[in-house]
Amino acid sequence: MSKADKIIAFQGAPGAYSDLACRNVHPDMETLPCHTFEEAFAAVADGKAGLAMIPIDNSVAGRVADIHHLLPESNLHIIGEHFQRVDHHLLALPGAKIADLTHVHSHVHALNQCRNVIRELGLEPVVYADTAAGAAMIADRGEAGHAAIASELAGKIYGLESLRANIEDAEHNTTRFLIMAKKPVIPDPTSKALITSFVFTVRNVPAALFKAMGGFATNGVNMTKLESYLVGGSFQAAQFYAEIEGHPEHDNVRLALEELDFFTHRVKVLGVFPAADFRREND
Repeated sequence: MSKADKIIAFQGAPGAYSDLACRNVHPDMETLPCHTFEEAFAAVADGKAGLAMIPIDNSVAGRVADIHHLLPESNLHIIGEHFQRVDHHLLALPGAKIADLTHVHSHVHALNQCRNVIRELGLEPVVYADTAAGAAMIADRGEAGHAAIASELAGKIYGLESLRANIEDAEHNTTRFLIMAKKPVIPDPTSKALITSFVFTVRNVPAALFKAMGGFATNGVNMTKLESYLVGGSFQAAQFYAEIEGHPEHDNVRLALEELDFFTHRVKVLGVFPAADFRREND
């Protein structure tokens, strides 16, 4: 095993929720912070890291911007998924009191997810690139009136105190991550609870999407995700990101994908991976 095989990349500063997800899934690996998602993908593609932990959507904020564009072009493969509960903490300098706070710094989504507390405390929200970056800034500036919304891990890394825990408005706040690798890891078709992820572009003809989806319905394949987005500056035909239950070698999935080929310009499988236990526990 090379040194890179023991490293997992993520986008964000140390202590970000992506960092926390990496540590929860692979506590045996060293985490590698990257400024952008492109850098995280490149770290794996260039052999600097063995895996990348990439957020794809959040139960409150929805899908993560740009990820659907980047996934197909990364030439990496999805080998797993992880659902990370988001527990926001109000972090401040040691000795700071809630009554003295005036500003709170965090990612725009985190600020939106904690509106009730921000309004209750009368704080001025300040947007940062990610939650951990806001926490790092608080620690560096040393201003007692400024706080951050971030993970408990970020508080430990930057020497901040948690003045209040679990301050998010929605108790179900959860982010889903995809685990990416340079080479595919195809599970045995007889394994239980498998997910196949792929992208496709429909032909620009009437009812193309309806016809493309027909094969999944007639073959009894459950589609758990279908999202569209424009590519290449064209408003004529959208590309779709989809996830289905099953393995491409299962008869019903194979037949559905074959039928999909008739109505699309291309189909690209991004990964076949085990469904996380979280899916079954939250059915």
